[in-house]
Amino acid sequence: MLSLPNLLTLSRIFAVPILVFLLWTPTPVDYLVTFVLYCIVGITDYFDGYLARAQGRISRLGQFLDPIADKIMVAAVIMMLVSSRQVGAEPIIHGFHIVPALVILLREIIVSGLREFLAPLHVSMPVSKLAKWKTTFQLVALGALILAGATPQVWWVHATGLVSLWAAAILTGVTGWDYLRIGLKHMD
Repeated sequence: MLSLPNLLTLSRIFAVPILVFLLWTPTPVDYLVTFVLYCIVGITDYFDGYLARAQGRISRLGQFLDPIADKIMVAAVIMMLVSSRQVGAEPIIHGFHIVPALVILLREIIVSGLREFLAPLHVSMPVSKLAKWKTTFQLVALGALILAGATPQVWWVHATGLVSLWAAAILTGVTGWDYLRIGLKHMD
């Protein structure tokens, strides 16, 4: 239960309140510290799965916690980037760019509900390669948007984050639809 992969997953969950605190009323330094922590958290996301497979220590706890850790972190960071702002500035995600953020959040809720619904029916919803690309775009988007708060004078960092956010939202819609189709086949 307390294997290294599971501890890495738990560390991601415990990092979320720190990320939220840093983004509550952020200064450029807070954004920079958040970016570094976010990168560390992202690296642990890769290594927990890699180590679990390499060591043959895939556990039910890890399979349960890993997607939860991802969803908690993504949801918390999106909410903070939509709501918090530096004094006299707009939030990092604002205006029409809130739409892809909502698409990502809604998909996560729907897919989680579908997985919970399908579990007693022993229907598995494996993660597709496209869903892994979605996650990659999501992580890049949020990382770039956090970094944009630390470097407001570098316009292309924010632009990269927003373009990646839209790409993630498009892939989110496609993969969400794929999961929904699987789920609908098993509903009465």
